[in-house]
Amino acid sequence: QVQLVESGGGLVEPGESLRLSCASSTRLFILNAMGWYRQAPGKERELVANIIRGGSTNYADSVQGRFTISRDNAKNTVYLQMNSLKPEDTAVYYCYVERWSEIYWGQGTQVTVSS
Repeated sequence: QVQLVESGGGLVEPGESLRLSCASSTRLFILNAMGWYRQAPGKERELVANIIRGGSTNYADSVQGRFTISRDNAKNTVYLQMNSLKPEDTAVYYCYVERWSEIYWGQGTQVTVSS
């Protein structure tokens, strides 16, 4: 079992930034993948960004150039730096990791972008 604890969500105005953190109970270097999904009201959960074993990253087209995913293996923590936030980025953001074909989810953190 892997526990994930997220933090960093909140209410910001358009154009501002937030950084989400996801602390893992297991070592990151053994994982197949790690990253972030989000789910807005009335919409399906969608992939925002992830890091695949080997270090390659993937981003949703809607966040490319604005969001950056990174990890700190020493802290077993994955980050999502979100810049130039837009109202359409409003959602609950979920951290996930994949280990041995099992997917584990965080509890979710709310991000609201509104003026």
